[in-house]
Amino acid sequence: MPDTRLLSLLDEAGALARQAGELLVRMQGEQLAISRKEFRDVVTAADLAAERLVIDGLTRLTPEAAILSEEAGFSGAHDAPRWIVDPLDGTVNYASGLPWFSVTMAYQEQGRTLLGLTHAPLAGLVARYVEGGPATVNERPVAVSGTTSLADAVISICLTSHYSPEDSERTCAVIRRLAGLCRGVRVIVSGGLEMSLVAAGQLDAFIGLKADIVSHAAAMPLVRAAGGRVTTVAGIDSRDEDLEKIVSNGLIHEELLEAIRSA
Repeated sequence: MPDTRLLSLLDEAGALARQAGELLVRMQGEQLAISRKEFRDVVTAADLAAERLVIDGLTRLTPEAAILSEEAGFSGAHDAPRWIVDPLDGTVNYASGLPWFSVTMAYQEQGRTLLGLTHAPLAGLVARYVEGGPATVNERPVAVSGTTSLADAVISICLTSHYSPEDSERTCAVIRRLAGLCRGVRVIVSGGLEMSLVAAGQLDAFIGLKADIVSHAAAMPLVRAAGGRVTTVAGIDSRDEDLEKIVSNGLIHEELLEAIRSA
């Protein structure tokens, strides 16, 4: 059974994620201030407002914990418990008025993720993970799909404007390879949401070849609790800091890795 302290913290952090999601939905209907973060990547006023709400709330809940966040970076002691948060995962989708974005939070002690939350308000998804306890998507226990062949699989892959030319070419090569092998390839670019869909059995796999820590830390243990795998292209269990996150239902994992390698 999970620690009652963790269950209480999950509920309190979940309320924060819901508030941040409500704020994002309200602000998406307004004229957003958008600025460039890199050449084509952007940050919006909503990113910053949601981040402020989340950081302030988590600081009240766990004043001893450090926080690593998408825009604000790292604050706190390196040996302390920490939160890893992306207050708006899928900014380009969000800024374009699309529904594929989420708020993600992971709580860690001694490098182990004890809690994970992904809240995608317009996609209608709430994913919750607590070590030793509930792992759910929309209050249903997680369970990966039963798909056993790439030919029947629907897979999402991340391809973003801030990739280097080499990263883009590598990703496009994988897309070309998979297009001839599987039922469908989708480019959504909201990693926490996509990994949660794998855990719920709605996607068979997700591929991130340059995956940041903040968007994915919350959902990695959720996928594993659902019976799936999260590895590098070499097939080694992926860690938070690893750029490669190949996520699947486990049943198609080796076939998927071979397809990626052959690309």
